[in-house]
Amino acid sequence: MMSYFRTPWGLHGSRTTSAVGVLALCSTVALLGPFALPVAAGETYTQVPAVVAAVDREGATQEAEPSVAAVEWPVWTAGPVPQWIWGADVAKSYLLSREFPGGAKSAKLIATCDNVMELRFNGEKIASSNAWEDPVQVDITKYLKADNNQLVASVSNQGGVAGFALKVVLTGADGKVSYLVSDKSWQAADKGKASDTVAATERAAMGDGPWGNVFSGSKSAASAQGDLFSVLPGFQVERLFTVPKNELGSWVSIAFDNKGRLIASDQAGKGLCRITPPPIGSKEPTKVEHLDIKITSAQGMLYAFDSLYISVNGGPGSGLYRARDTNGDDQYDEVVKLKDLQGGGEHGPHALRLTPDGKSLVQIAGNHTNPPADFDASAVPSNWSEDLLLPRQWDARGHARGKLAPGGWIAKTDPDGKTFEIISSGYRNPYDMDFNDDGELFAYDADMEWDVGSPWYRPTRVVHAVSGSEFGWRSGTGKWPTYFLDSVPPLIDIGPGSPVGAAFGRGAKFPAAYQKALYICDWTFGTMYAIHMEPDGASYKATKEEFVARTPLPLTDVAIGPDGAMYFTIGGRGAQSELFRVTYVGDESTAPVSGKNAEFAELRALRRQLEAFHRPAADPAQAVELALANLAHEDRFIRYAARVALEHQPVALWQDRVLAEKTPLGLINGSVALSRQGDPAVQTQLLAALQTIDPAKLDEATLLGLLRAYSLAFIRLGEPSAETAEAIAAPLDALYPADSDNLNRELSRVLVYLKSPTVISKTLELIAQPSKPQENEMTELLARNAGYGGTIAKMYANQPDLQKTHYAFVLRNLKYGWTLEQRKAYFAWLADARNRSGGASYQGFIDNISKEALENATELERAALASTALPAPKPSELPKAEGPGRMWTTDDLVAAADKGLTGRNFEHGQKMFAAARCVVCHRFGGFGGATGPDLTNVAGRFSIKDLGEAIVEPSKIISDQYAAHVLITGNGKQYTGRLLSQTDDGVSMLIDPEDASKVIDVKKDDVEELIPSKVSLMPKDSINVLNEEELLDLLAFLLSRGNPQHRMFAQ
Repeated sequence: MMSYFRTPWGLHGSRTTSAVGVLALCSTVALLGPFALPVAAGETYTQVPAVVAAVDREGATQEAEPSVAAVEWPVWTAGPVPQWIWGADVAKSYLLSREFPGGAKSAKLIATCDNVMELRFNGEKIASSNAWEDPVQVDITKYLKADNNQLVASVSNQGGVAGFALKVVLTGADGKVSYLVSDKSWQAADKGKASDTVAATERAAMGDGPWGNVFSGSKSAASAQGDLFSVLPGFQVERLFTVPKNELGSWVSIAFDNKGRLIASDQAGKGLCRITPPPIGSKEPTKVEHLDIKITSAQGMLYAFDSLYISVNGGPGSGLYRARDTNGDDQYDEVVKLKDLQGGGEHGPHALRLTPDGKSLVQIAGNHTNPPADFDASAVPSNWSEDLLLPRQWDARGHARGKLAPGGWIAKTDPDGKTFEIISSGYRNPYDMDFNDDGELFAYDADMEWDVGSPWYRPTRVVHAVSGSEFGWRSGTGKWPTYFLDSVPPLIDIGPGSPVGAAFGRGAKFPAAYQKALYICDWTFGTMYAIHMEPDGASYKATKEEFVARTPLPLTDVAIGPDGAMYFTIGGRGAQSELFRVTYVGDESTAPVSGKNAEFAELRALRRQLEAFHRPAADPAQAVELALANLAHEDRFIRYAARVALEHQPVALWQDRVLAEKTPLGLINGSVALSRQGDPAVQTQLLAALQTIDPAKLDEATLLGLLRAYSLAFIRLGEPSAETAEAIAAPLDALYPADSDNLNRELSRVLVYLKSPTVISKTLELIAQPSKPQENEMTELLARNAGYGGTIAKMYANQPDLQKTHYAFVLRNLKYGWTLEQRKAYFAWLADARNRSGGASYQGFIDNISKEALENATELERAALASTALPAPKPSELPKAEGPGRMWTTDDLVAAADKGLTGRNFEHGQKMFAAARCVVCHRFGGFGGATGPDLTNVAGRFSIKDLGEAIVEPSKIISDQYAAHVLITGNGKQYTGRLLSQTDDGVSMLIDPEDASKVIDVKKDDVEELIPSKVSLMPKDSINVLNEEELLDLLAFLLSRGNPQHRMFAQ
């Protein structure tokens, strides 16, 4: 068979297969200028920093500074009107030139180009741009010559209309003002034939055509949409650099080197840049160099041991790399791949950190990255498994189908990457982590947003990544609840979002509380939080505080610089990137403070003493004694550390002592260890020991632990006999239903497994009860941001009852013991549940629960249930646009939005969302299809231009989560679709983007070829049925987050 591998996202047709390899590097590539294309060596990008507009929590406003040097700029609308000019063919690239005599005392210009320009004056490169809606302004006085002067613009188009416009304001020694503008007096030469010049072609006057008057000083739609930051009192945000996307990409990772310079990486193929920030308070420019290093797609970087370590996600092949300067020329001339990692895309290898002792590195990875195949050790007992008592359902849309434990992980390695030790696991997709001053590690993990509305939804969260920790991510419905005692609970739930960068404030010149805080970045909602922690037993407790926010603000990474400032980037998935700096300018003291905590230090020390035995001990007996002594400790983290320590030691040393344990907590935790590590033959003794515990005498947490201990004994050691099952069920049945939702969840789960004769009737009675008011993970976000209201608030007002969904989920497993009336009541509830709103997979989960339950019914029952058990019919035919449509380009879309996103119609925009067939594949505010990204919060991530590109040119930037693949089978059949899973057994692929049920499974031996497609599954002409008014209403609808009261709809 041929080519059976998935090429990492961003890598086209090649991969690195050796564990260690050296990449030879060429001489240093050209350094680049502001918004520039690659040019001659020695040039750089520069941009003067500017304070951005902001409002603090007390209502005080900070005015924005201009993003250029403090120059008095002319009124650009004065004087003659510039023309948009080009050569004869808009598809070609040209050199546009104009000479003019000397004699002026000063000169300033403004220029722009659709799409890309590099501007030179008298041979000096003075500006470049790839964003026509944001003209560049340059003071060119110092380049003036006394005799003859020449302007040359190198311009190129990227599809659609093309145009270049410029105005120069010249001031003579006598103060007289004259003008030079772009018009037909300019010369145009095909770049391939520079000596052949003809008069430039005028396309439109400034103010006409699709561009509007971009020299008028009014902001474009792309830049005007929500550029106001929200900050805490006393803090200030500066824009240091706006990244030229076509040349330097979209930055997703940053790290400081040993000289106080930032290294930044593009998510895709544009490589690394090195940034020299200006001193705080100065007007020196930010300097950006593009590094000549054959590495890209870094989603984690760390400078340590005189080396730059790079966590590569795709690019030249996923893995851990090391780059070094071996000849002292301040360039990385050697790159070594230290460890190959199988995994990639946005759930691949991520951040790197130096351990507090300065001797090792830690690396974090998402759940689509396998642990290193040859890892040397694991603090997490390495016999990880799914450990699910009842059958799981895979995600209804196929995400992470076939992905098994351990999920995402954190590993420690030496500076040469020779030894790897897994120290924490059970994550979904953590992007970043950091150590506090106590030497404790914290990570920021992702939610599965499609699960919203289901009982297995887990919000984004910050976790204390202690040694041997397991956080219980399992694919589909299998996520562990936080009360499972064989897992570690989160430090704090954050809510829906997309976790990216994280860093402690250590070294920041901030007030004391903000030096100690952990800063976490949410890409989706454009919010950076400060997480304030305080010791709590052997761990910590925390609160969150919004630190910086804006709409849009697609945050990607954050770092504290040696100058005491915070630096953060925005970008990702091709979005426009920028680099910002946060400083404190308030009145509070910024004197350095220690983040070390004396409170509960003894408990943390005990926990670490136990963690030292999270490996086979030199003296196992000593480890066993310490572990057994702490299995019943009152602190959950110490109990957990003790149980993991026990599992690493020979079972023979502790099995009998666990079985003889008299304290309920000690026996329960010891039983978990024995179920996980013991021989199946011990099950009879183990269950007998657990049955000595009277569940009626336990508090809630301990009873939940007992139920989990029973579950693991069944999962790991085998199904109990009918007699034993009945004996175990009887005292549990007497407690069901309980007063606690968590207890009812676990009692129903265990009693269904044990086939309790009363569980159906009792659980249906719970389903029939009135639903309780539900707190949801969006409540605070909705209250804090009224703009998130409208459709999203309605979705949460119509959310399903999570507890009852759990009951329906567990009852689906029972084949016997039902009456027909009970079946009807069960399916009637499911029919009602279909009318509720949830995440993208919610309806699919409800359908799958119904399908499995129906399969467990008898043939006669199925016939009787047909009217209620079948899914509801699909909605009627989609509405039609009035048109007439047109071939929309990104530039056309942005130009239309620039003049028309006011006075829009929300209901009509919603109708156009359907007319353009967006609703078939995309959800918005809880409604719509499920095979494409949820667009509800697109306003928080993309500018108008980014959104336009995503709509008009969907193949330009494709998220790996929705990338298409071409699969060719052994008998010659070819399928194109979204790859859902790829395992050692085969692949699963969604082959119809409009129908999430159209999934094929192909065995590995039947796969002839599997290659990435460069073409998006999304059609590129979806909006071409719309006229301009219809398009504007659609754009306003998409940017409103479903809020009909948004100012765009004010009449």
